[in-house]
Amino acid sequence: MTIRIDRVYTRSGDDGRTGLVGGKRVAKDDPRIACYGDVDELNSVLGVVRCILGAAPYAGTAAAARIDAVLALVQQQLFDLGSELATPPEAAYEGMIRIGEADVARMEGWMDELAPDLPALDSFVLPGGGAAAAMLHVARTVCRRAERTVTALVRGGDTSPHTARYLNRLGDLLFVQSRWIAIAGGHVEVLWRKGLEPPPPGRAARARTKKRA
Repeated sequence: MTIRIDRVYTRSGDDGRTGLVGGKRVAKDDPRIACYGDVDELNSVLGVVRCILGAAPYAGTAAAARIDAVLALVQQQLFDLGSELATPPEAAYEGMIRIGEADVARMEGWMDELAPDLPALDSFVLPGGGAAAAMLHVARTVCRRAERTVTALVRGGDTSPHTARYLNRLGDLLFVQSRWIAIAGGHVEVLWRKGLEPPPPGRAARARTKKRA
């Protein structure tokens, strides 16, 4: 396929509508647009994750390379997924790239490879554990939102069920990767603690309390 972009702005969307694959014009707040918009946002966040992995202190480490290699492929697949979501059933064409069962199974395999390195959890993990891990948590939450919007499209029969399944497994994978890179980087995981008490007041706060008394 030859792709050539001569100009970014076209003015064709100034009326609040945009074009789908096949030429159909829909409103920019159409559910299908929301779906591939969320996927595009997720792809952008993964781009930030990869930039973090390519900078100190992660740059050049085997751990960063391992996660980055997976995310490089995921970014390509998310672009393909966005194209699939932008194609209504009636506009499907021969040779169209579609997300399938093999793509879902591949992510499960990646998780299975990382799982032996992770300690068992006895609480919920909170975002943190270094810059890469924290941004992977951001990616995870954006992925879950994308899954929610795509699920509505699947329910209406307007896209393949594999699209939502792919995003479901990707959300799981990003969670596992966030834990793995945090531990590989020597960070302590941030866990939810039931009934956590607030920190004691500082000197200034104690002085204000005494003055009011």
